[in-house]
Amino acid sequence: MSHWHHFRVWRGDADGGELVDYPVEVNEGEVVLDIIHRLQQTEAGDLAVRWNCKAGKCGSCSAEINGRPRLMCMTRMSTFADDEVITVTPLRTFPVIRDLVTDVEYNYVKAREVPAFAPPAGVAPGEYRMQQVDVERSQEFRKCIECYLCQNTCHAVRDHEENKAAFSGPRYLMRIAELDMHPLDAADRRDLAQEDHGLGYCNITKCCTEVCPEHIKITDNAIIPLKERVVDRKYDPIVWLGNKLFRR
Repeated sequence: MSHWHHFRVWRGDADGGELVDYPVEVNEGEVVLDIIHRLQQTEAGDLAVRWNCKAGKCGSCSAEINGRPRLMCMTRMSTFADDEVITVTPLRTFPVIRDLVTDVEYNYVKAREVPAFAPPAGVAPGEYRMQQVDVERSQEFRKCIECYLCQNTCHAVRDHEENKAAFSGPRYLMRIAELDMHPLDAADRRDLAQEDHGLGYCNITKCCTEVCPEHIKITDNAIIPLKERVVDRKYDPIVWLGNKLFRR
């Protein structure tokens, strides 16, 4: 059974644009990405949109739907009222290339700044041995599909362009936490997180966790433990005293 729905889609490029109204037919069981594809086939053949798997695993079709960062392929039309206007806009935090496609290069730059896994000296690949509990601790973070919804909704970068140079955002703080929790990672990443990746910019509002399509507890399980480790290093009086004694 089908019905007609009112869509408003942002059309434009880096120089500007506007919301364009489209009446579009919606069939039972469809998602927002289906409607965007239908618009491409019928009314807006030049509409630019990024997508790939249509299964919620590639992270390509990120957009803002009625102001909330979501994956278009995982947002069912059945969650909206028949008379509700659905507005689809590009991710606000990143520069627009065209229509719903944004330039997410910022994330790739930050990814390159995170040092890779550093195994302990004298242990070759194939000789790594870990307890299962240690593996499970950071396994949750590896579910990340890099849709960048957490990066987009983080107000530290969303509302403050000037922070981008000093702040890596929740996705890459989570990566640092994952490596810092790894029982075989020999690098000390606490100072790196604070000084180079802007851990202090995060005030744990949990907006990143709220929009994660993989339901990763980014704030509770990654960023807060990482903050605790940094605080232990910088402000624990016993650690401070030990540092003073060893410096002598």
